[in-house]
Amino acid sequence: MIGLFKRHPKATPPDTTALGTATLALRMGSGCTVPKGCTGVVAGQGGHTRRVTEGSRMVLAETENAFCFHPGPYAVDLAPFAAAPELGLRLSFAVDGPDPRVAQQRFDLFLASEAGDTLGVCEFAATIEGALQRELALGHLALPPCTTLDEWNTFRGGFNQLLYTRFGISVDDCMPVDLGDRIDYAQMLLARAVGVADAPAAPEQGVPIGAPSDAIGADAKALRRLFLELPCVMHGMRMAVLPPGQALFQRHAALLQRLDSVSLSVNTMPALELAAPGEMLPAGRQLARARHSLRAGAALDEAWALLARLGLAGDTDLAALFDDADRIIANLECECAARRVAIVLPESEPA
Repeated sequence: MIGLFKRHPKATPPDTTALGTATLALRMGSGCTVPKGCTGVVAGQGGHTRRVTEGSRMVLAETENAFCFHPGPYAVDLAPFAAAPELGLRLSFAVDGPDPRVAQQRFDLFLASEAGDTLGVCEFAATIEGALQRELALGHLALPPCTTLDEWNTFRGGFNQLLYTRFGISVDDCMPVDLGDRIDYAQMLLARAVGVADAPAAPEQGVPIGAPSDAIGADAKALRRLFLELPCVMHGMRMAVLPPGQALFQRHAALLQRLDSVSLSVNTMPALELAAPGEMLPAGRQLARARHSLRAGAALDEAWALLARLGLAGDTDLAALFDDADRIIANLECECAARRVAIVLPESEPA
């Protein structure tokens, strides 16, 4: 696992002129200075982070990475429904300031586990849009036609909590907007037709890996996320406030125990290319392993969204949320166990 966290220092300081406009965050090399108006984040290989104030010099250990980000605010347009791209939401958000109540800021963990060399605002907006579309599709958020004020306020509360829990950002404003004048429907239909024509006979459940050469980076990124984020998900689950009663307490304890086992499995995951010490794994199985890693990462996204709903849940909602947690953890268990297997087995559908 140590190879996933090796630092790649830059010979020259990065161009920081786009920070706060087109770029949200940049990777920094050792010795670089945090630009004015920005905040530095230093991340160790175990996921521990510390912030560096503007104007300070980055001093890094061999296994540390550093980033700087501009808190914003930023404004982006989102399409909450993939099937209706003309219906949009204009979102204004900013990165949260330091919260003294927590040991680690959520946005710092996002940088440590998911960010590459550059985190563009458009790239980040696409990640937010994907999280929003997934929650709407699953029915965890509702944005019906002719939304009433009460329905809109309920949606806003759930959406705000999702963004805070999943990304560590706060919403300044969110309002409906018509994106119809930006949508080229003819081009969209053409792209969809070409995509269907070029699709393989047995698509791999939407996992974007097309060749063995793509598997290494995708697998490493997914495992890095699981390694760093699962302990934080467990902490969030552990902090859930339960009403009096033994039944929910026992279910809660059982879920935490299973999450702990999944985390141990991730921490001892075999290398992608090895079937056994000194024995290389066939390229096809490497590809399958990487797909299992990405499916586990998708279940991790659902776990963060579940924590957001737990933050707003009442006592009567907990039983249903624990049912959903059971499903999510089962998917994590299934995909992590399949990722460890060296022989070729039929791939199962996630629950």
